[in-house]
Amino acid sequence: MKFKKFKFKKVKSTNNTAIRIIKETKYNLGMVVAETQVSGKGQYGRKWISLKGNLFISFFNDLNKKNLSIKAITKINCLLVKKLLSSFTKKKILFKKPNDLLIDKKKISGILQEIIFVRDKKFLVTGIGINIKKNPIIRNYPTTNLQEVTKKSISKLKVENKLKQLFEKNLSKLYKIK
Repeated sequence: MKFKKFKFKKVKSTNNTAIRIIKETKYNLGMVVAETQVSGKGQYGRKWISLKGNLFISFFNDLNKKNLSIKAITKINCLLVKKLLSSFTKKKILFKKPNDLLIDKKKISGILQEIIFVRDKKFLVTGIGINIKKNPIIRNYPTTNLQEVTKKSISKLKVENKLKQLFEKNLSKLYKIK
């Protein structure tokens, strides 16, 4: 399974852009990547603070004939992002329900999943934000970034490509998509 890549300089949100692509095209499988997002979306209607240099990506795929609960999909997606982060650091990575990943008790990544129905098909949009170079300062919620954790310079493109490979490899097995 190969995700069609849609790359943008600036979007309101990668999830909103993925939803627009689903509605306006016949693509059932894709990924949206942006340099910046001006209105990134977080869980429960919160805003995702999108600092330049970090990764903002949304994967989308149709869910027809897939008998997975959103809870199971959330767990799988968190495990895939954890696997990605583990390829850069040996530090322990924890989940904070429903969809945050923490290193040293500080948020490094968040995942937002949305299910939509278009043309009698069910689609899953999985938005992932990973703090690579910078982390937002959020009152009462410690954050970190991958470069701070590893003490190394990390290429956003390398993180993006590794995540794409993980999703392609693991989701094709999971959904039995060819």
